[in-house]
Amino acid sequence: MARRTEWPGGSPDSSRAEKELPPQDPAEQARAICLRLLTGMPRTRRQLADALHKRGIPEEVAEDVLSRFEDVGLIDDAAFAGAWVESRHHGRGLARRALARELRTKGVDSAVIDEAVGRLDADREEATARELVQRKLRSTRGLDRDRRLRRLAGMLARKGYPEGLALRVVRRALEEEGEDTEDLDFDPT
Repeated sequence: MARRTEWPGGSPDSSRAEKELPPQDPAEQARAICLRLLTGMPRTRRQLADALHKRGIPEEVAEDVLSRFEDVGLIDDAAFAGAWVESRHHGRGLARRALARELRTKGVDSAVIDEAVGRLDADREEATARELVQRKLRSTRGLDRDRRLRRLAGMLARKGYPEGLALRVVRRALEEEGEDTEDLDFDPT
């Protein structure tokens, strides 16, 4: 029979978090929750407010703690939005529309969203769309032209690119491969 070793302060199965008693003061609890959440990654004020609400922190205490965190720079929705836009555009190739939608779901204010996505100019967005199409183009070889067009434009649409831009970029890429795009029924301008 295997012998179980008793650990000081509890059973061997208890975690360190179970051994630590939660602070009794709601403000201290709120600070601890926010700091723990901010340790993993930056968060918006609303994300932290939602987390505090779920854990039963009184709203007035949560507001005080969140305001203090903003005052000392631990919460900065504008910096969060700017970093989010840069990261998601560069890493995933998302367009302004998709980035704005993601930031809205994270509770970022509309004016802050507009400023953050406004940093992506149309030329950069189009260049990213061209890069995405070039990467996917090879996997569509062998398909008929219309199917390739739908797949490539659909991929860009899912990433938030406007229809006109998506079709223009795809049409140009197909033409560069020697596809005939004269009879396609869209205006590439």
